[in-house]
Amino acid sequence: MSESHEESEYARAAELAYQELLSRMGEGEPQPRLEPTRRVVELLGDVHRAYPVIHVAGTNGKTSTARMIETILRTLGLRTGLFTSPHLISLNERIQIDGEPISDENLVANWVDIKPYVEMVDAELEAKGELRLTFFEVLTILGFAAFADAPVDVAVVEAGMGGEWDSTNVADGVVAVFTPIALDHTERLGPDITTIARTKSGIIKPAAMVVSAPQEPEAEAVLREAAELTESIINILGSGGTSVVSEVAVGGQLTSIIGLAGTYDDLFVGLLGDHQTVNAAVALMAVESFLGGANQSIDRDLLAEAFATVTSPGRLQRVASSPPVIVDAAHNPHGARSLAEALSSYFDFDDITLVFGTLADKDYPEFLATLAPFASRVILTTPPSDRAVTAAQVAATAHLPDDVTVSVQPDPLVALAEARAYAAQSAKGAVVVSGSISLVGLTLACAIEEKWS
Repeated sequence: MSESHEESEYARAAELAYQELLSRMGEGEPQPRLEPTRRVVELLGDVHRAYPVIHVAGTNGKTSTARMIETILRTLGLRTGLFTSPHLISLNERIQIDGEPISDENLVANWVDIKPYVEMVDAELEAKGELRLTFFEVLTILGFAAFADAPVDVAVVEAGMGGEWDSTNVADGVVAVFTPIALDHTERLGPDITTIARTKSGIIKPAAMVVSAPQEPEAEAVLREAAELTESIINILGSGGTSVVSEVAVGGQLTSIIGLAGTYDDLFVGLLGDHQTVNAAVALMAVESFLGGANQSIDRDLLAEAFATVTSPGRLQRVASSPPVIVDAAHNPHGARSLAEALSSYFDFDDITLVFGTLADKDYPEFLATLAPFASRVILTTPPSDRAVTAAQVAATAHLPDDVTVSVQPDPLVALAEARAYAAQSAKGAVVVSGSISLVGLTLACAIEEKWS
C-alpha cells in the first residue's frame, strides 16, 4: 500500500470516528457529571495520570493562554500534549502532540483502543436510565489516551464549559490556571460572576499552584476562597509584585513582564490585542509555577523564542490582505470589548464591514452594541451550526446604531463574498468576521481553499 493511499485510508477512518462522535449528545448540552469519564479513563489504566497536567479554565482567552503555556514548555525541551476546544476546521486541532495536531493514524489508533471501554460504560449508563457518554466526554477520554500513548512529559488541558463538573476535571492539575471570568453560558453556569467563578474554581485540587489573570472582585474572592480551602498557593497577575506592560509593535507587541520568579523585559509577543499580553503573563506565571514552584526563572532567550513564534488561529488573525480580512473568535460581550479595543489600537481601517453570526446561548444584542459602532456596515448571517440563531432573528431583536448600514444574508459564503467586495472599494477597507467560532472556522477554510491574497 502506497504512503498516499495509507494516508487517505487513515483520513477516511478518522472521518468515520468523527461521525461516530457526532452521533452523541453535542457540546451545547454538557452533562454535569464526572463519573462516566472517570470510569473509562480508569478502565484504560488511568491514562489521565500518566503525566502531570496544567489545567486552564476561564471565560475568554483559554485557548490562547493554553497555546502559550504549551509553546513555552515545548521551547524549553519538554514533549507536550495540548487539549483545546472547539476546533476551527479539523477535529485533530483539539489534540496536539509536540505542537502538531494529532495525525489521522494516531487518532484512529487511539479511537480503536478506547472504543470498547466507551461502549462498555455506555451500556452501564443506559442500564441505569442515564444518557450515554457525550461528544465532549469521549473526546476528553481520547485526548488523555493519546497523550499517554505518545507519551508526553506534560499535558496542557483547556476545560470545556465550567470546571467543577467538566469532563476534563477527572485529571488533577498540578497547576490551575484562570483566564478572565465573565458572563457566558449563563443558562448552564449561573446568572452572575460569583456563581460562574465558583463552578470554574472546581479545577483547583488540593495543594495545587493557582495562577490567575486579573479578575472582577467577586471572581477573585471565590478563587482565593477555593485556594484556601484546598491549601493551594494562588498568585493573581497584578498582585504580589507581578505585572505586565506592552506597546504596539509591527506584527504584535513589545512586552515586559514581572513574573513570579523573574523579570523579563522587551519580549516580542507575535499576537495582537492587549488581552494577549495578559494571557502571555499568565502563561509565563503558570510555567514558572510548574517548573520551579514559582521560585525558578525561565531562560529569557528561550522565552522570547516561544512568545515570538506562538500562534493562536482565529484570534485577531489576518487571513487575507487584499482586501484585509480579520477573524476573531470573540462570542460574548467581554470578547467584543477586547476586539473593539484591538481594532482601535492595532489597525487603521476606516471602512469596516462586520460579518456577524452567533449561537442561541449568546448575549448577541450586547455584543453588537459593543462592536457595531466600529463598523460602517454589518452583514448578519447564520453560522454553520445546529445551535445558530438565524440572521433574521438577530436582525429582529438586536438594536444597531442608526449610522451603521445593516443587511441580512443568511448564507455565510455569500455574506463573506459581499463583505470582501465592499472592503475592496476603499483604500482602508477591511472585513472583520466575529460572533461565532463556527463562522470563523468557515472563513478560515474559505481563505485556504480559495487562496485569498
